[in-house]
Amino acid sequence: MFRKLLFVLLAATVASVQGQSGTPLPTVSAPVTGPGAMFPGLQRVPAGTSPAEQKYSVTEYFVSGTASGKPYTTRILVRKPEDASRFSGIVVAEPMHASGNSWMFFFTRNYMMQHGHISVEIAPQKAGTEATIVPSNPQRYASISLPDAGQANDIMAQVGALLKGNGPTSPLAGLRVRRLFMMGTSQSAGTLRGYLPTHGTSRMPDGKPIFDGFLATSTAGMPIPKVDVPLIQIATQTEVFRGAAEGSAYRRADGDAPGDQYRLFEIAGMPHNDSRENPTYSPDPCKMPVTKYPVGSMMAMGLHHLIAWSDKGTVPPRAERIVVENGKIAVDAHGNARGGIRSTYVDVPMATYGVPNVADPKPGTRDDFYCGIAGYETVFTADNLKTLYKDAASYRGKVQQRLAELTKAGWFLPEYAGQVTSDAQAVRIP
Repeated sequence: MFRKLLFVLLAATVASVQGQSGTPLPTVSAPVTGPGAMFPGLQRVPAGTSPAEQKYSVTEYFVSGTASGKPYTTRILVRKPEDASRFSGIVVAEPMHASGNSWMFFFTRNYMMQHGHISVEIAPQKAGTEATIVPSNPQRYASISLPDAGQANDIMAQVGALLKGNGPTSPLAGLRVRRLFMMGTSQSAGTLRGYLPTHGTSRMPDGKPIFDGFLATSTAGMPIPKVDVPLIQIATQTEVFRGAAEGSAYRRADGDAPGDQYRLFEIAGMPHNDSRENPTYSPDPCKMPVTKYPVGSMMAMGLHHLIAWSDKGTVPPRAERIVVENGKIAVDAHGNARGGIRSTYVDVPMATYGVPNVADPKPGTRDDFYCGIAGYETVFTADNLKTLYKDAASYRGKVQQRLAELTKAGWFLPEYAGQVTSDAQAVRIP
């Protein structure tokens, strides 16, 4: 009897620290305070939009465990409101992009911080971590060790289970975590996509998923498998352009049924990279003027729909696909893509928004790459603008009318309305 009771107690102890399918929890360090400076994991952002300016703390931790049969130590960054009462209950994790940046937080930070969501950056990739974080401060990051490139999925599952379970060792201990999501873009979307099979087998102790939904953006034309939680895929016009000649293989039908809660949002006019705010494009290295299309507003729209779908059961609208004809994007009379998710920028245009851009020849630079993932805008002539809109007041009135329609339909968030209004105010029509 005693041995049976002991066995039950031991089983309960094991179950308290690992998921139903054996997802162990990593050990977590105290907040890392030195030596030296922390690798920020975030590009320079416009004034007023940094975590510090939005009263968000950024805390670094080391996490350690065993993944793919080998011990590892890596770091996570937790960005959360300084005032705990502002926390929404929503945590959005992302695997660090191999470039060393939390690109999805960069894109969606204004929405995230306005709503009190917590951002957690996980560094699960051997190559990216060793190429960016460790060299930035070898002394501070001497303990980081990722011996196997195949450890990423286990690391993300373990960190996710730690955050979702929110036990006493969690960096979020004391906060009520209601939902946990994962997002990624471009290279980090590839990491997210690679994780999805692990999502199907790694669970919380009650059998529920670790992550309650996924946002995958700019997936390089790769299809996304079905999962048992909501998943929204965002394709920029760059991905549509590149995939059009090959038949847009990433496209599949939207779904609402359990096991296939899926939306594909193709966004007209939006490029792969955000040349509006990304400091890489200042000064402009490209041959044609880089676009100021507000990438962040549309990424945030997708994240908002994902959270509402999982957290409140609010089913998102379905979107038209960008029109592809004869292997090319079909355009309207103004040269802008037809179909897809619309915005005031393409529906009340003052420019043609196209992809890709190209670089001026500059030997020894990566401008070809960066311009290739940027868009361009060709502003209409003053005469064309006058023909289209008569005067600036008429143009701004049309922008506001279309903005209201798009917001009501769920394709634009009111949090970004000021950005649209400000851009419209800057347009001059003689």
